[in-house]
Amino acid sequence: MSVLEQLNSGGVYLICGSIVAFIAVVCVIFMVRAWRAGKALGMDTTRMKRAVTASATFSVLPSVGILLGVLALSGSLGVPWPWLRLSVIGALHYETQVAHAAAEQVGISLSSGQMTVQAFPTIALLMSICIMWGMILSTMFNRRYLNRLQQGKTRKTGKGGGFGDKAMAAMFIGMVSAYIGSYVGGFISGNGLFSFKGSWTPLVVVAAAALAMAMFTYFSEKKGKEWLDNFSVAGSMLIGMLAAVLIGQ
Repeated sequence: MSVLEQLNSGGVYLICGSIVAFIAVVCVIFMVRAWRAGKALGMDTTRMKRAVTASATFSVLPSVGILLGVLALSGSLGVPWPWLRLSVIGALHYETQVAHAAAEQVGISLSSGQMTVQAFPTIALLMSICIMWGMILSTMFNRRYLNRLQQGKTRKTGKGGGFGDKAMAAMFIGMVSAYIGSYVGGFISGNGLFSFKGSWTPLVVVAAAALAMAMFTYFSEKKGKEWLDNFSVAGSMLIGMLAAVLIGQ
């Protein structure tokens, strides 16, 4: 039996599938409890439904890209492991980068089907260790952080916002700047973080998605089309994907 056949065996499917099923059950339980808590607090049912619709839309669209990531990694890591990683806590850009980096360190290439019994544990361990710090730090410091957020809300005055608003805005700006910076660097040098080799496709995709979000915001805030706000993020992502496909063609 080859290494890939072992990674796609029924035992591995059972282990990974059990974990994914457990997480799915937990999500359903929290969803039901959150809905009941909202009703108990007297929240508007219409607003709650809008939140559910927006969350579902935002979740379904990125899952298409995640599915592609599972398929891309399944050729070397099997289906169960990438399915588990990308279903529970992993991110598409993180899993693929770390898997390729780990494979290079053990002297193989994921794209060439060189997976060995010795290499897979190293790759899987590195993929797990590098991403677990978010959970650990949340367990240790999340309560203090939430107290800080609450204090920021109580001191919130004018348009400046509190600590929570500023922290979220700073995090979002930093994340967007990091990605756009890597796109610009890859375009200029051809040796950027994602090895775009001078491709201007990511920059066009960013511009198309930003323009789409601006249009969604304009119609939802200026033209009274508030319902568009539920689809602004997902719609912008879809338009960005479409721009990438058109440029690729």
